[in-house]
Amino acid sequence: MLESLLLSVLIIAIALALLLVKVLIRKNGSFSSQHIHDSEAMRARGIHCVIDQDREAREANRAY
Repeated sequence: MLESLLLSVLIIAIALALLLVKVLIRKNGSFSSQHIHDSEAMRARGIHCVIDQDREAREANRAY
């Protein structure tokens, strides 16, 4: 029981360290935005978040 708990904590600690590598190593490093509307590739394809899609559908009276 204790071994599995320690192993789980170790795995989580390694995962967090790997997530922070970009922030710690790069000068002015930061996490990039994960929002769809901030992605240039998604905007080029006409894909946007569900909140925007819902608003557009309601404005066009096509909401279900």
